[in-house]
Amino acid sequence: MKRLIWMMCLICSVTAMQAKNEYDNPDTLVVARDGTGQFRNVAEAIEVCRAFMEYHKVIYVKKGIYKEKLVVPQWLTNIEICGEDRDNTVITWDDHANIKIAETGKGMGTFRTFTLRVDGNLITLKNITIENNAARLGQAVALMTTGDRQQYINCRFLGHQDTVYTGMAGTRLLFKDCYIEGTTDFIFGPSTAWFEGCTIRCKANSYITAASTPQDVRYGYVFNNCTITAAEGVDRVYLGRPWRDYGYTLFMNCELPRQILPEGWHQWRPEAVKTARYMEYNNRGEGAAYGQRVSWSRQLTRKEAEQVTMKSVFTREDTWIPNN
Repeated sequence: MKRLIWMMCLICSVTAMQAKNEYDNPDTLVVARDGTGQFRNVAEAIEVCRAFMEYHKVIYVKKGIYKEKLVVPQWLTNIEICGEDRDNTVITWDDHANIKIAETGKGMGTFRTFTLRVDGNLITLKNITIENNAARLGQAVALMTTGDRQQYINCRFLGHQDTVYTGMAGTRLLFKDCYIEGTTDFIFGPSTAWFEGCTIRCKANSYITAASTPQDVRYGYVFNNCTITAAEGVDRVYLGRPWRDYGYTLFMNCELPRQILPEGWHQWRPEAVKTARYMEYNNRGEGAAYGQRVSWSRQLTRKEAEQVTMKSVFTREDTWIPNN
């Protein structure tokens, strides 16, 4: 009898292991709200992925509105979340900083408001929209990153204040051919991030960036070949303001509209301008305003600009260079 019970337990254990490992392979997982995929929610697909995968795993998300507050945990690697259609595959949530937490009666604060938080390394998002559609009642993050070597390709990030928070010093991010919109400080944080060919949409008279690059990190935000646009009625936009000391932001080869103020950068914290690393090179458009910028920003020389490449910005001891 004991042997029979032992055998039954063994069979159940093996069956459970097989079920657990059903998705432990490089096959694509399909998410669809209409039930035609393996999962109806993105969170369910993330949940079945094995920790620290050495192979590339794609989560393919069909068109639809996915109302989810998501976390890609730090133990997941080599995952790609790919939408069927950038504008019609939307992950959305609506927290904002002033929502009251029942236990404390205080607002939830900026850093809990994310729609998507990506903690894992070597994570890629493609062809998808991440939205925080909260009303303008406080800071409301759409994307929050804490992992390293992340890529965002042909994505949209929609929100108002604090849309994209690059939230971990020393981490490296690539945003390529993305659309990012917001009102105030809508690209902010301490990470090293390269924005290539992106469209940056200003929805209010305010500030685009608020980098908080640490003193010992050579590069912060680099915007290359990007186009800045402004909504109707917007006429006073700053490229950035010094949220923390030593913030690094460079706009080069970008199209700057007339709504960018001649001074370019805002002296928000007088003490921070002593260390702010705010630079431009070879920008064009009515907002380029050469010779009218604040005295504590500068224009790079051609020789200096040639040294700022994706390779020089991203290479560390692991020599990671994005392949997209």
